[in-house]
Amino acid sequence: MTNLEDLRKQLGAIDREIIALLARRQEISAQVGRYKHDAGIPTRDFAQEVRVISRAREQAETAGLPGDLAENIVRLLINASLSRQERVRLVARGRGQGHKALVVGGGGKMGRWFCEFLSSQGYAVTVADPRRTPRKLPHVSRWQEAPGEFELTVIAAPVAASARILADMEQARCRGLIFDIASIKDPVKEALRRMAATGMKVASIHPMFGPDTDLLSGCHILLMDMGAPEAAEAAADVFAGTMVEILRVPVDEHDQLIAWVLGVSHAINLAFINALQESGQQAPALARMSSTTFDAQLAVARAVAGDNPHLYFEIQKLNPHGAEVLGELVAAVEKLSRAVRDGNEAEFVRMMESGRRYLANRK
Repeated sequence: MTNLEDLRKQLGAIDREIIALLARRQEISAQVGRYKHDAGIPTRDFAQEVRVISRAREQAETAGLPGDLAENIVRLLINASLSRQERVRLVARGRGQGHKALVVGGGGKMGRWFCEFLSSQGYAVTVADPRRTPRKLPHVSRWQEAPGEFELTVIAAPVAASARILADMEQARCRGLIFDIASIKDPVKEALRRMAATGMKVASIHPMFGPDTDLLSGCHILLMDMGAPEAAEAAADVFAGTMVEILRVPVDEHDQLIAWVLGVSHAINLAFINALQESGQQAPALARMSSTTFDAQLAVARAVAGDNPHLYFEIQKLNPHGAEVLGELVAAVEKLSRAVRDGNEAEFVRMMESGRRYLANRK
């Protein structure tokens, strides 16, 4: 009989073949990306994706494998291919060739993302950050020390720090396109408006994705015109080579929307984590006997807990609508608790059915 070690060696050999084929597939994907760019064809083709997935399921089932297994693997491959094609398109477009960009706060997680993103477009990127710095990029501790002028400046600092930086840039009359990425706009919007009123090229954006994002398809960026429409369009053009969706939002509506989109979702997960902790139950033990709902909630909560607590506090504290929205969340939990405590099944059912109708209308 073949022993276990021999079987493992055979599996290892197959794995090496798979990796080699994946590398070859990615290289072909890059060629597809270059062809699409030259021919003016959109990166994503949903009809083709359906055909690829259907073909994989059919081939898997013919080979005696579960169709779901093949579909899951092929979806991963499609995303990897799209990511490679998106990067190829950015490089081929070369928007930043011959231009300089400054990323203030470029040592932070989102700052690093922007350093890599802009570098891929050909920008000569300089980082201004007193703490950390991405490797292989010119670095200064303060943005005022950065030599020369920049065609593009991205402010990727914490919210309160971004407000101070913008005020200083207003006094310095900095040239070139400037935009912030702050999660809350109330602390920065007046400085941006003053800058726009004096003719400075400023805009404001809010990337609705995290620093681990590779493929921008399905992601959104909120764009706010601060009184300089051409600057807002120039900010949108920075992402024109990607598949990200740009949503134009009035700056005075931004924080109220974000209080729900980020504030409430963060609060729910933090409360969930702390409730588990206070219960005395061990998360690994609960996970072993959990439901799909608990597993999904635990995965999101784990991601929230692993993020920057100072940023999350800023999102809650600096949002002028934050306390009001959290109050509505507390009221909803109290209403649910009261229905259960009083044995009011009709109210409990009404809440679930009302929620179901609300979610159905969002499709």
